[in-house]
Amino acid sequence: MTEENDKPGLTEEELNARHAEKMRKKKAARDKIMATKTIEKGLLIVHTGKGKGKSTAGFGMVFRSLGHGHKVGVVQFVKGRIETGERAALERFSDLVTIKRMGEGFTWETQDRQRDIDAAQQAWDAAKEMITSSDFRLILCDELNIVLRYDYLDIAEVVDFLKNQKPADVHVVITGRNAKDELIEIADLVTEMTQIKHPFRSGVKPQEGIEF
Repeated sequence: MTEENDKPGLTEEELNARHAEKMRKKKAARDKIMATKTIEKGLLIVHTGKGKGKSTAGFGMVFRSLGHGHKVGVVQFVKGRIETGERAALERFSDLVTIKRMGEGFTWETQDRQRDIDAAQQAWDAAKEMITSSDFRLILCDELNIVLRYDYLDIAEVVDFLKNQKPADVHVVITGRNAKDELIEIADLVTEMTQIKHPFRSGVKPQEGIEF
């Protein structure tokens, strides 16, 4: 029930007029706020948290950029050999997207710490090359937070690079739970996904089109 309908005795015409006036004032206030937002810059964006949707949000930004004709780079740090729906879809935009699937799976799958460290470093080197190449408007570092969590990369080096070497007009999106405080500190936009319910806890396995 709308607030207007809580006003007894008003006709539909009066309710509509009241609503239109309220929205006019709201738009004027919004326009005034938007007029003060004049900065355009490449953003450092972090999607983290225990809830599902971090990579999904990142790939949503990838597809949004593609809709504007921007060139996009994707580095997948731990997806390994999993064939994902997003990868299959993006291969249809080969003229605009470069995808590097660098990881070899989650660390409990490889069970080889040094191998994981080497794979993480190779992926980070690929990401840095993309970020500084001037070829891409947006770069998605999918699950970078995972390898940072396990200290497979030096967080100080990652932060220093993103602060001092990322071009001013390039967007970088980083996904994965347990984002480091140092990364959150320098980010322009941080979203934490909160898990309320998940079918996995009810015995439902990861399914095509939902998890991958």
